[in-house]
Amino acid sequence: MPNPSNLPDLDYRAEAASFDTPPVPIVDAHAHVNGRRAALLLREAMDLYGVREIWSMTTLEQVDAIREILGERVRFIAVPDFAMKDRREAHGRAFLERIDRFHALGARIVKFWSAPRGIDLGHEVGDPRLLRLDAPHRRAVMDRAASLGMAFMAHVADPDTWFATKYADTARYGTKRSHYEDLERLLDEYPVPWIAAHMGGSPEDLDFLDGLLMRHPNLHLDASATKWIVREISKHPREQVRAFMLRWRGRILFGSDIVTTDDHLESKGEKTEMAAKASSVEHAFDLYASRYWALRTLWERTVELRSPIADPDLALVDPANHGPMDSPMLRGMGLPREVLAVFYRGAAMALAKAAGAMPADAAAR
Repeated sequence: MPNPSNLPDLDYRAEAASFDTPPVPIVDAHAHVNGRRAALLLREAMDLYGVREIWSMTTLEQVDAIREILGERVRFIAVPDFAMKDRREAHGRAFLERIDRFHALGARIVKFWSAPRGIDLGHEVGDPRLLRLDAPHRRAVMDRAASLGMAFMAHVADPDTWFATKYADTARYGTKRSHYEDLERLLDEYPVPWIAAHMGGSPEDLDFLDGLLMRHPNLHLDASATKWIVREISKHPREQVRAFMLRWRGRILFGSDIVTTDDHLESKGEKTEMAAKASSVEHAFDLYASRYWALRTLWERTVELRSPIADPDLALVDPANHGPMDSPMLRGMGLPREVLAVFYRGAAMALAKAAGAMPADAAAR
């Protein structure tokens, strides 16, 4: 079976040498790093592709282990305990306690996940509003985080492909635009720096993102979620994307959304959806390195080629013409180096300073 992270069988270690040295050491502002052995592979991929620092939604219980591997190169983003059986507790009182513990470890950003899938999770416990961004228990967490001077990261909406298929029931999930109503209100009520993950959840519509950024000067976007970003950004005219990235220079952060786990390194045992993406050391490395290869190709080069990463969303919306191992066209944007310098590092450093972030290694000391 083909490797879904390496359809053309590239040597990602050798490929790294084909890239120009980035104009600045890169900050990956959106990742999920867990697993000591997996973090070692990720560190190798970071070294090869010029990524100096990574901001990670690591579980609280693994912070020390990941810091041992990545040292001062990792900053942590506070997240709830998604594995906790009592979801109300996990996103309410227990998260309040974890905020304080994360903050003591140097975290200066807190993540609020409010994807449409959260509606299903809420229904399972009898509370469809459980993961609504403006639910009372989530506002209590925002109040606490804001009192500590922390910035907020939010995941709202999801790909258009999912709203056309998985979320087609608008009575249950609403429209995609409806998912931004809470975000826009809270952006005004909490004037802290915000990051809207995954290009604000709408890489499909740059005009909509223009409006969001104009209306809310405290809003930033991260360009993470590699498959989604590659697929949708590649559809836009190059000059439109270049103009957008220039216009909002300083408000858009580079990110990958890489998820690491030691489960990626072996094949035995039943796996979650995320853990099933790799089942050997070689495939785990390809999983991580492929994201940096694809993103740097997208942003730096002007090539047009098939992405090396399988994208099942193609088959989701057009099963008659696509299979789960197909990949979309990747059309490079060739951003100017002065724009790349801010996108790759400058915007992240400015946001970290605004959030009062201590140096990544300070808490370890």
